[in-house]
Amino acid sequence: MPRLLLVEDDQNIAQPLIFGLQKENFEVFHATTGPAGIVMARQYHPDVILLDIMLPEMDGYEVCRVLRKESNVPILMITARGQELERVMGLEVGADDYIVKPFSFRELVARVRALLRRVELDRQEAPPSDRLVIGEIALDRGARLVTRAGQPLELSRREFELLQVLMEHAGQALSRQELLDIVWGEDWIGTPRTLDVHIRWLREKLEKDPANPRYIETVHGYGYRFNRLEE
Repeated sequence: MPRLLLVEDDQNIAQPLIFGLQKENFEVFHATTGPAGIVMARQYHPDVILLDIMLPEMDGYEVCRVLRKESNVPILMITARGQELERVMGLEVGADDYIVKPFSFRELVARVRALLRRVELDRQEAPPSDRLVIGEIALDRGARLVTRAGQPLELSRREFELLQVLMEHAGQALSRQELLDIVWGEDWIGTPRTLDVHIRWLREKLEKDPANPRYIETVHGYGYRFNRLEE
């Protein structure tokens, strides 16, 4: 039975969600504050975290930042704010997806199940010896480790998956929709802006000069390409 952690202080929202998710055969844990959510995430190791942004004591952005330093657990942010900036902020601190209030229960369950499917696919990894090396960047599929010039890089689960796809297709231009389908899944519900945020985040970690990227090149009007850097 998949474990979900709901971090939501509004009982009028939390209680119907808990009841509905339990009917869908999820084991649900509930926290009402940001710090309590962090404690419960560490204690129960949920498969997915549903994280409200507006929380007492510590907002959802800060909770997400803390958890991302410790875990790659999928995080679905819940917000009453519809502005693109608020959604992008959630993605930039490490959230995997977001949903805006008011939302339908069916949509929420669909998003949770999509995240769980991605986790299951992550477990079907290549052998630890299967490495990709381009320039100073080395990616070890089995160890799920990325280094630049021998120094380990801290990548989120999505960042690792995205980099792996780009490096596996080095020299080949991949469309934005192709990357979204491969990394987020064809049933993922969201905006292509998600991909752009993760590309920018990767560049900040991989590139010496993110404004003039050497590795991840934008193919204008189409998508992205990881350069082979062949001399």
